[in-house]
Amino acid sequence: MDAIAVAVIVIYLIAATAIGSVMTRRAATSTGWAVAGGGMSATLVAVGIAGTRIGGAGTYGVAGDVVTGGVWNLWWYGISTFLALALVGLFFAVYYRRLRLQTVGEIFTIRWRTRRCQWMTSLCVQTEYVIVNLIEAYVIGVIVSTLTPLPMLAGVLIAAAIFATYVSLGGLWGTAITNLIHCAVVLVGLLSVGLMGIAQLGGWDAVTAAVGGHLAAAAQNDAVWWGFVGAGWLPVFAMIFSAAIHTPAASVYTNYAAAARNERHIAPAFLAAGAIAALMPMLAGLIAILTTARYGIDTGLSGYRNLTTLASEISPVVGGVALAAVLAAVISSGGPILLSSATMFVRDWLPFTRSYDSDRRLRAYRVTTIIYAVLAALAAWVVATQTDISILDLLLFGFAMVVPPAIAVGYLIYWRRTTERGAYWGMAIGYGAGMVWFALIKLAVAAGLSAPEDASAIYRLAVESLTVNGEGLDPSYVTTLVPLVAIPAISLLTSDATDDEGGDGFYAMLAGERPVDRAGV
Repeated sequence: MDAIAVAVIVIYLIAATAIGSVMTRRAATSTGWAVAGGGMSATLVAVGIAGTRIGGAGTYGVAGDVVTGGVWNLWWYGISTFLALALVGLFFAVYYRRLRLQTVGEIFTIRWRTRRCQWMTSLCVQTEYVIVNLIEAYVIGVIVSTLTPLPMLAGVLIAAAIFATYVSLGGLWGTAITNLIHCAVVLVGLLSVGLMGIAQLGGWDAVTAAVGGHLAAAAQNDAVWWGFVGAGWLPVFAMIFSAAIHTPAASVYTNYAAAARNERHIAPAFLAAGAIAALMPMLAGLIAILTTARYGIDTGLSGYRNLTTLASEISPVVGGVALAAVLAAVISSGGPILLSSATMFVRDWLPFTRSYDSDRRLRAYRVTTIIYAVLAALAAWVVATQTDISILDLLLFGFAMVVPPAIAVGYLIYWRRTTERGAYWGMAIGYGAGMVWFALIKLAVAAGLSAPEDASAIYRLAVESLTVNGEGLDPSYVTTLVPLVAIPAISLLTSDATDDEGGDGFYAMLAGERPVDRAGV
């Protein structure tokens, strides 16, 4: 298997880099690089978004959750993925395109002609994107260093070279074209492994019987493991909540929405992306069921091995197919998010680039992409070799930090009374509250905090919120509740000097009734 696995790694990574890079001509301007010049077909928008949504968490991450927690994980991860993209496609994406946004925070600058909301939005979103870029480099580094003699540092630098090359050269066109291939590889690869695995194990009845035996041996409830809602509706709602609520502020979807050739194609493209992306965790979950049947509940498998071990046992070639699917999932999300990160850094944090011509801004995008990729790779190496930080904890924390701007954008579009100070301070307080809550959880868990028997109900509730399941209450609940209340409260107590003209003009732009004024953006 090792020789085939190494061949798969080399061929697939070279092919992905080359295919994305050949789109350089279409990304020859700054607008062509960041939003494909607004000329992308609905098909490319759909696969670009679908690939972005599904990375390691949606493939081998779901597989691991199915093995340890049950089948409900595959169903509801897929459903929540569809709902998240449907939310953006139906209620936000068309406005992003009408305003010709290249970063999600620009919507606030167009509305109020002041940039501090744009900066705050970028800070929130970049907090997640730094973590995601780190994780993608980390996963590729682990795969390369595990299957070859190369050390982890070399593995993450290879990841940096791949992402930096095809994203900096191909721009959004490069990420969309490669994601078309990645989506096909993930879907066909995982489906093939699943069907071959069922046959290898003697058919579906034999699979369910084997799983039942392992569950009985582990004293686990068969009905709960196979159940559609698992241990109850609360975890299901939590999964939907965390997956969907932050999505409108994920700036990469702004890039793809603005890239669409036709406004009428935007909602169908996002819905199609949701359907494609929903299939991937379901297929990964199917392989996890087969892995459970073959190896038991306590498989001892982690990371990408959840999807590749059984495949490798079937044959080295099938193992190579499974590995290609994992690589495809990782690269498909890493590339677009790196592009969006670079776009946000240049446009949101380097205001002097507003005076640049297209060629100069394009160079800024490309240089930023390369630097960002290298720094993310080095950070991944430090996390992997010098710390015991939980990658999953970092990812959930990143998701939570994007919620405040998502809520602010929702208020801005759908509630005219929203003021600049309401949006800014709602985001700032929500972001700060999330940081504090996350720190309190870590301190409480590390200190083994517990409530004494004679403690009050309120104290017990506080302790339970910080220590439940050894993880504490997800910070996304805090980052949702705080801005949800703070933005309207502050807006009702404040006003905007430009409310008459600026407000009417902005909402006329949203409705497509007035040309978009992007002066100063």
